[in-house]
Amino acid sequence: MGFISRKAVVLARYVDHAAVILGPTTIGRDAVVDAVVIGYPTRGKLLGSFASMDEVSEGARIGDRAIIRGGSVIYERVAIGSDVELGHNVLIREETQIDDGVRIGTGTIIEKGVKIGRSAWIQSMVYIPNGTIIEEGVFIGPNAVITNDKYPPSKRLDPVVIKRGAVIGANATLVAGIEIGEGSVVAAGAVVTRDVPPGVVVAGVPAREISRVDDYLKKREAYEREP
Repeated sequence: MGFISRKAVVLARYVDHAAVILGPTTIGRDAVVDAVVIGYPTRGKLLGSFASMDEVSEGARIGDRAIIRGGSVIYERVAIGSDVELGHNVLIREETQIDDGVRIGTGTIIEKGVKIGRSAWIQSMVYIPNGTIIEEGVFIGPNAVITNDKYPPSKRLDPVVIKRGAVIGANATLVAGIEIGEGSVVAAGAVVTRDVPPGVVVAGVPAREISRVDDYLKKREAYEREP
């Protein structure tokens, strides 16, 4: 059975009967909301029933024309822009900001305080820990893992920054505290242990520069022209 808070403002085109919408959540025009939970309270607020959760939830903000597919859980104090699309079973923790036009694949986990820039494309089963910054137009392939603790479990978290237009290949691992430069490419399966400068391609374990992005783009263009 679903639940929609009396405090919520819901302008969506469709809300599934099993959706749970808590607190002063706002959902924009023409959004599609499947059987999901939006506005889930943080751990310190959990009181055991959806009625009491509704009382303590600070709600979330979902933009116009967003698509939130079934099984996803969006915590309170999350801001999601317009034209954002989520796959199934996506988890988004509190204080995360997702800008317009972002696509997030099925089973991806986004922890607390993450920032994702406009038109980023994050594929399925990606793990994004607290504090990660992903800039505009970044692509992250399936099963990539980002970390934020060099010596786990430590008391210090050191987030990763992925600059505008970078590409992270499938199954890549980014070690805590590094920066991936603007437009750079991290090959599939690479383990990146130090900063990657702008405009290069890195591969391997540990990842090392193997070419410039100009070469990568030429290869991609040739590949796309193949019959």
